[in-house]
Amino acid sequence: MGYEVELKFRAVEHAELAKRLAELGASAEPPVAQEDLYLAHPCRDFAQTNEAFRIRRVGHDNFVTYKGPKHPGATKTREEIEIPVLASEEGFARVRVLLERLGFSPVATIRKVRTTFRLEYAGRSLEVALDAAEQIGDFAEVETLAASQEDLPHAQDAVLECAKALGLNQVEPRSYLRMALERADAAPHSHPAMATSLPDR
Repeated sequence: MGYEVELKFRAVEHAELAKRLAELGASAEPPVAQEDLYLAHPCRDFAQTNEAFRIRRVGHDNFVTYKGPKHPGATKTREEIEIPVLASEEGFARVRVLLERLGFSPVATIRKVRTTFRLEYAGRSLEVALDAAEQIGDFAEVETLAASQEDLPHAQDAVLECAKALGLNQVEPRSYLRMALERADAAPHSHPAMATSLPDR
């Protein structure tokens, strides 16, 4: 548990950004495929409460993640609770069936390839993710975790300073889910009502 503090940026050039990260001493992890299945609550409108709930598959590992309402500030800041669940493709399917039996319903699936860089910056452990999101585009996310509300200002400052050092300046306020829904809404035979009843993350 804790608070996720992040900023997403569009119009990024991943190769150039990787060079800048190396210059800052960041260590890169191998690229990994991620699949996020977002779910709607059976009796709560996440669009109104500004929450989100998903199952994430990272390779063979699976996680259930809850994200709380956003906090004010220049970064996207919210409580995050992530719990590992049954691994493997079968485990993902079983968790999905369980949640559907409880009344949750699938909203959208986001697939991307993520390369994560880890570094120490401004006295904090940060992650910079280079994402190639299927049918959405290339992005970068700068993120850290705050242990408490008192820690939030320091975490937010570190994210902003790191992004500036990397030359990132085109902030993308929308989540991948929101972008995917807007894309689907613009496509023929789409369902416009979906985009107004779903969370932003």
